[in-house]
Amino acid sequence: MKSNNSSSCSHQTEFDLVQVKGTWTRQTERRRAEQGKLSDAKIYENESDHGVSWTVVSPIVFTYKVIQCKNILDPRNDTLLWGHVGNEETKGTLTNSKPVKRFVVMDETVHQLYGSQVVQYFEAREVVHRILPLPTTEENKCMELVTKILEEVHEFCIDRRSEPIIAIGGGVCLDVVGLAASLYRRRTPYIRVPTTLLSYVDASVGAKTGVNFAGGKNKLGSYVPPVATFLDCSFFQTLPIRQISNGLAEMLKMALMKHHGLFQLLEADGRNLLLAKLQSCRTSNSSEPEDSATASIRIAIETMLEELAPNLWEDDLDRLVDFGHLISPELEMRVLPELLHGEAVNIDMSFMVYLAHQKGLLTVAEKDRIIQCMLGLELPVWHQDCTLALVQKSLKQRLKHSAGSLRMPLPTGLGSAEIFHDMIEDGVLCQAYQKWTDELSSSGNK
Repeated sequence: MKSNNSSSCSHQTEFDLVQVKGTWTRQTERRRAEQGKLSDAKIYENESDHGVSWTVVSPIVFTYKVIQCKNILDPRNDTLLWGHVGNEETKGTLTNSKPVKRFVVMDETVHQLYGSQVVQYFEAREVVHRILPLPTTEENKCMELVTKILEEVHEFCIDRRSEPIIAIGGGVCLDVVGLAASLYRRRTPYIRVPTTLLSYVDASVGAKTGVNFAGGKNKLGSYVPPVATFLDCSFFQTLPIRQISNGLAEMLKMALMKHHGLFQLLEADGRNLLLAKLQSCRTSNSSEPEDSATASIRIAIETMLEELAPNLWEDDLDRLVDFGHLISPELEMRVLPELLHGEAVNIDMSFMVYLAHQKGLLTVAEKDRIIQCMLGLELPVWHQDCTLALVQKSLKQRLKHSAGSLRMPLPTGLGSAEIFHDMIEDGVLCQAYQKWTDELSSSGNK
């Protein structure tokens, strides 16, 4: 017997996986006997003195659509029913084989505003449907809501392959329904229809689902993208101005991180966009130049997708989209329901702008322009409960849960950023916090 200190011999074999007549077999590339369907997956077999082990590498490719459209609840518009389907042949097969069914979860407030239109849409198209209104607020974002959805879906009895669950509402609704769909039969397709600006440019275009747990924001969740997201900005017309401002915070995040043009647009025209609730003044003539509303929303979505698509499952922890999300989760949960998500994010961003200035990354003029832009969008820039102790606690938690690195995105200009890995020196942090408080505390909590 070899001693524990001796080196052991090992041998590794790489196997392809080939399917012939419905059966998968392992084959080495040199000895591939039959031609069939070749998988992207591989199996690596290791033999050593201690035994045999197998390493499975199975790439996951997920395809989903993000579709901007108008009048999604118009019965003449196919998008809500068939926008997720890849081609007309598939649509025809699904339409002709059996009665079309759809299970819909709607935020309660959204249901009051648009529930009758959804019913009329499905009735006009002879779709068997069930609409479940739920109180999808941050305070109620819990597993009980997920369980309620699962019970109703099970009773309604959908085909988990061809009858996607539809979520119509804000970010909480989309997150909760996404988690329920990821659990039902291990993964049931679902569709997101965001009705708030925040969910339109943020939650709806990514893969994350989740609910709050043990006092923490989104502590339970999964990475399962929808099969499609349908974007119709006409929903914004029934939103309070505060909800528009809330969504503009996430747009400003992307502007500060990576798009100087978007920042300039929000700086120059943000107030008008807010008051007009980002409704475009363009006609159906596509040759017309983009107006500010159309351009700002497009850029926000494009820049978000650029950051999410290569890192959908967050295997890489260096993420620019985490800007504004280092302190805000702790602050948001502490004062719930006082601050909306985007408001908490903006307070976080406001402090980080001061920290970036203290580190010499931003000039005084750049710092002041950013803060003035935030105020023009009617976003809070300071909060009494965002204490230095909360900031320090949040950064320590970040260090703990980010593989020992702070991974802090900070602006290095108006529309550019870098990710910093080292813990911020206490002196720099305290000086930035003091300047932030001295200059902005008079702005009030909101």
